[in-house]
Amino acid sequence: MRWKTLFLLTYVIVAVLLFSQTVYANPVESTHSVHWTSLLPPLVAIGLALLLREVVGSLLLGILVGTFLLNPGHPFRALLAIPVDLLPQALADTGHASIVIFSLLLGGMVGIMARSGGMAGLVQALSRLATTRRGAMLVTWLMGIIIFFDDYANTLLVGNTVRPYTDKLGISRAKLSYIVDSTAAPVASIAVISTWVGFEVGLIRDAAESLHLIDDAYILFLRSIPYSSYSLFALAMVAAIAWWGRDLQPMRSIEQDASKGNDSSKQLSDRDLMEGRAPGRHAILSALLPICMVILATFAGLYISGISNVPAGSSLSVILGASDSSSVLLAASFLGLVTAAVLSLIVGREKIGDVSEAMIDGMRAMIPAMVILLLAWSIGEVCTRLGTAEFIVDAVAVGMPPVLIPVSLFIISGLVAFSTGTSWGAMAILIPIALPIAHDIPLAAGMEQADVFHIILGSIGAVLAGATFGDHCSPISDTTILSSMASGCNHIDHVRSQIPYALITAGFAILFGYLPAGLGFYPLPGLLLGIVLLFALVRFFPPTLDSSTSTHHHGDHD
Repeated sequence: MRWKTLFLLTYVIVAVLLFSQTVYANPVESTHSVHWTSLLPPLVAIGLALLLREVVGSLLLGILVGTFLLNPGHPFRALLAIPVDLLPQALADTGHASIVIFSLLLGGMVGIMARSGGMAGLVQALSRLATTRRGAMLVTWLMGIIIFFDDYANTLLVGNTVRPYTDKLGISRAKLSYIVDSTAAPVASIAVISTWVGFEVGLIRDAAESLHLIDDAYILFLRSIPYSSYSLFALAMVAAIAWWGRDLQPMRSIEQDASKGNDSSKQLSDRDLMEGRAPGRHAILSALLPICMVILATFAGLYISGISNVPAGSSLSVILGASDSSSVLLAASFLGLVTAAVLSLIVGREKIGDVSEAMIDGMRAMIPAMVILLLAWSIGEVCTRLGTAEFIVDAVAVGMPPVLIPVSLFIISGLVAFSTGTSWGAMAILIPIALPIAHDIPLAAGMEQADVFHIILGSIGAVLAGATFGDHCSPISDTTILSSMASGCNHIDHVRSQIPYALITAGFAILFGYLPAGLGFYPLPGLLLGIVLLFALVRFFPPTLDSSTSTHHHGDHD
């Protein structure tokens, strides 16, 4: 494998150097015309990550490919662009810095909760709620749906909270990260109140104004929710997998190993933060109260932040959509950290030094994922400068038949999110393009106005859900990285084991959602039929734990 890796790296570097000498004639101008070579950085990073199961080196090489293309004929300048330009710019972005601080604060909170015995107490309580693998996975899925207001908060809270519980029942980290990832973004993207709503409605409003589609962009968003087929089917797929206890490869092998106490998907560098004190009488308060503080502070903060930015009498959805979600999440996570520290001192009777050490340990466990996030943001910036998304849109959207508009936009949105690692970026690029396409092409083809409106709604849902689909499949997606981190899972194992389910879900979304939308059908019958057939299909997957798989955990065959 070492020789294979060395050969691949050498081949790619030499190839890129040759391309950089011939493709771009102007070494100074970075805003050159879009070329197919703009696909090389994400393809190199994603391809090598999946092939070699090593993400940091693959991302670095993908970034290097991009800097060579942006600085043709200047390899030394291209090399130094990574530490001098891209990495500082990734951290300088306010949104990126907020994610890093938010993750570190929640990591510190979890570390304190574990040291005081709060996490052990929470595991005991959850174990009484559900004692089987099926019950544990359904509880995790339900928690992911309940924390619908933000995908980052959802991922980090659910993953860190449930991880010791699922470990106890022999559920692999890969399965946990799949459940976390496939509930967080899908539920946040379609929730009527979430940190996503303001962004999505803003994009829809700007694109719809020139077309005079509807007076209220929020109503247009609400009407598009049934057309977000992938997100809805993703939630159903998780429930089906949990209920039937069946899996596809490679998840099935990982789960079988985990049931024997040998979880191959566990992050090797992951320090077991749950090695705290045994739970005392009131230890569960040390876990529940900080988590409740984060949730309640987030809701209250979103309302307080948003109400000052909207006219009096605005609806709750408008108020939350106008809030500063980044600042609110930072404040909520800090309050959760302070709550955990105070309870550890009072209820857990810990020393101040021990609490500080536990907080640092919790933050330290987040560092590997922070490095991956930083590199993922850097390669996203490279793709922006090279015009990767624009090339994909131009290449795929040519000659789009009216009935295939929702399907085509779903695929394009998925490709853009997969290549750039950002679902919001894919939405921002495609919504302004999608609405005029969905409006003008069907009308020019002589379609009825009612059918055109179905295509418009289907196109909105296709772009929003397609971005989530691409995110689920991409190793350079921030939400995918956070899901791996919160679940303590090897990142590439998470991506590899999730892709088969994401592809099947996307197939159902196309067949029962976006094709009918292109034909002018209302989506509800197709959704209901698709969910029934999805549960039936999962029932015929191979059993995760068959009779030949020995396990020391109880209740695995319910």
